Amino acid sequence: MVKLPPDDEIEGIVTAEPLMRALGDRYLTYALSTIMHRALPDARDGLKPVHRRILFAMRELNLGPGTKFLKSAKISGDTMGDYHPHGDQAIYDAMVRLAQDFSMRYPLVDGQGNFGNIDGDNAAAGRYTEARLTAVAETMLEGLDENAVDFRPNYDGRKDEPEVLPAAFPNLLANGASGIAVGMATSIPPHNAGELCEALLHLIRHPEARTETLVGMIPGPDFPTGGVLVESRENIVEAYRTGRGGFRLRAAWEVEDTGRGQYQVVVTEIPYQVQKSKLIERIAELINARKIPILADVRDESAEDVRIVLEPRARTVDPALLMETLFRQSDLEVRVPLNMNVLIDGRTPKVCSLAEVLRAFLDHRREVLVRRSQHRLEKIAHRLEVLEGYIIAFLNLDRVIEIIRTEDEPKPVMMAEFSLSDVQAEAILNMRLRALRRLEEMALRKERDELIAERDELTLLVGSEELQWGKVADQIRAIRDQFGAPASLRGITFADDLRDRKRQMGEKYPLGARRTGFADAPQIEEVPLEALIEREPITIICSKNGWIRAMKGHQALDAEVKFKDGDGPRFAFHAETTDKLLAFATNGRFYTLGCDKLPGGRGMGEPIRLMVDLPNDEDIVALRLHRPEGKLLVASTAGDGFVVAETEAIAQTRSGKQVLNTGSGKAKICTPVTGDTVAVVGENRKLLVFPLAELPEMVRGKGVRLQKYKDGGLSDAITFHGEHGLAWKDPAGRTRTETDLTDWTGKRASAGRMAPRGFPRDNRFG
Repeated sequence: MVKLPPDDEIEGIVTAEPLMRALGDRYLTYALSTIMHRALPDARDGLKPVHRRILFAMRELNLGPGTKFLKSAKISGDTMGDYHPHGDQAIYDAMVRLAQDFSMRYPLVDGQGNFGNIDGDNAAAGRYTEARLTAVAETMLEGLDENAVDFRPNYDGRKDEPEVLPAAFPNLLANGASGIAVGMATSIPPHNAGELCEALLHLIRHPEARTETLVGMIPGPDFPTGGVLVESRENIVEAYRTGRGGFRLRAAWEVEDTGRGQYQVVVTEIPYQVQKSKLIERIAELINARKIPILADVRDESAEDVRIVLEPRARTVDPALLMETLFRQSDLEVRVPLNMNVLIDGRTPKVCSLAEVLRAFLDHRREVLVRRSQHRLEKIAHRLEVLEGYIIAFLNLDRVIEIIRTEDEPKPVMMAEFSLSDVQAEAILNMRLRALRRLEEMALRKERDELIAERDELTLLVGSEELQWGKVADQIRAIRDQFGAPASLRGITFADDLRDRKRQMGEKYPLGARRTGFADAPQIEEVPLEALIEREPITIICSKNGWIRAMKGHQALDAEVKFKDGDGPRFAFHAETTDKLLAFATNGRFYTLGCDKLPGGRGMGEPIRLMVDLPNDEDIVALRLHRPEGKLLVASTAGDGFVVAETEAIAQTRSGKQVLNTGSGKAKICTPVTGDTVAVVGENRKLLVFPLAELPEMVRGKGVRLQKYKDGGLSDAITFHGEHGLAWKDPAGRTRTETDLTDWTGKRASAGRMAPRGFPRDNRFG
């Protein structure tokens, strides 16, 4: 039995507060933690805490660019144990991305082993892969030992970790970032480091530079997978000015001549973050679904480079038209969002413009420079103090040796006799015997003079903002020369020029050269899908049970065709692959089928119910070819109906389009309008003839009463030319025409009179 503490003790440990306030405070704490410590990057080094801790842990393991590789499991384990207690798999996944050259424009981790590929395959487990830092990451960490940034205790207080990295490399824009926080998100595409450095240098010279000027140096993102940007300059400038927008990115492609007038399209670069395997699967699905009838096949011939081969269905297909169709229906074109939501000074989330992001990096670099300079001044002051002591010792070497040999406590004696500080006396006592050579005095004086000169320079640097910006500019130029494009490749931005230069240089194409080109999207008018379908004659056959197929060519409609057991013919007519079928069901809905998508005629076909969402308790009333200029008479079993234009009956989805509201009845009639007169006959064999003008033309509804019934309902309806008479087939199969219809002519919605002698017993006009 649990024993509760006394009431007075409970009152001391339990507090009461409204539930809404308690939940609000706790959720706010969670939201701030997500924003600051997980989702949004710091504007200064462009890193999230997990990435920063991985790089710092690798530095602590001495994994520089020139060292040996170390197992990734060891790296993720040390990161988790010392700095980031959130699971080694999450840490390893973050490190894997830092090593992928198709995800990072400038990888921060040099991986050895299987770190995944552009197809979307996962990396091998951490026990199989090895890693070390890259030269880019080394510049991010430069100055950590020189008090360049603030440190804070790690999660358990055993060690210290940097709040931000010194970051000599403009990592935020160079490698980009993405993340989803609570109520906000960030999405920054990667850029070219050389172009960023040029913009930074311009911003140092002109702090109030306009976005248009900066875009002249940074024309747009530069993705590791290349591609072609087809966004207008106006949209790009606006996106960088506001910090929000997007970029249309397309695959790079070219046409290869395969001889005999044939050609094939080869995709050499795919958009950023698009998995090649899923892209090819999507294109294959479009081919199988006949949504791109002008495309015959797709093949993946990629090795180390991307090579996706697209075969057109005919040599007459325009390559530009083919690619524009693919761009609209596949991930060969994507829209890359821009949302520069970052943490300013590591604390305040803000959507920044391009100039603000660059300014945050420059201010950070200046602060790092001042802090490193001050740290170096402190080191110089300490060293100069020691050197002065050494020089005094050399000038009085014999006396110093005598004191050391004879005195039990030589330190205070030397300090009193030679006016030495504690630091100087301690340094003299710790000096090696080999340093007591006469020549060493000259070296000490030379070192002292050099340090004094360096101290004077640093003192001027710390006290002059102009000198500080000049030094920052020198550092940025060094980064540009190390990681930017060679002078011969700078300024090349057009897609065709980039492709030619890459082809010329081959594998020697440098990392810093721009990969993503720019081009204008071709002005190709919207082409209807029917125009892309190869026009071929077919014969459509539909059975009583709704199994439909399309046989090649125009076959004889009365030819013998096999059906499933218990099934038989119902509809048969000639058509072409560019035609559309209208299926009218008993629920009053029209369903649209493309003739090019019908199953072939080798088998028994497929049920229409698999192609459209036709309920199981409904049936097909009529199946006919769509005529854009045609009109249809639709009616229900209750005798209500109207005229509808065929263009209004076209359905855009599988669920069809509701046209006739049947109420408690069923749709019964769907017949083309061909004349000026309507004839209806009921199940009671009464016939009524009235002018077609008495029927309204509608888009959807119940319609108006065609014929009045006391018992039963509508049996059949037809339109015809009154001057030609009403025709039907008698029981013997002969066509009979009644020209004098005076006895059966009346007003719409009247009962009519018994049908003439010889009218079919099934009450159908034929």
